[in-house]
Amino acid sequence: MELSLQALEAAINYWRERQPARGNEYALSPPVSRLATVYALMIYRHQTSIEQDSLDPAVLALIHDLH
Repeated sequence: MELSLQALEAAINYWRERQPARGNEYALSPPVSRLATVYALMIYRHQTSIEQDSLDPAVLALIHDLH
């Protein structure tokens, strides 16, 4: 099953609302950082979707927590 770039963006926004960046450097929270890493790689590779089987279980858990 594939995860679209838009679905990943929605997950990032969901977690950003719940755990916003902190400190003077506005460091991302761990959940947002994990999702942002996948997002950055997808952008770099010009991917519009990614196979969920290729994702780390921790990243999948963050995405499935939305539902």
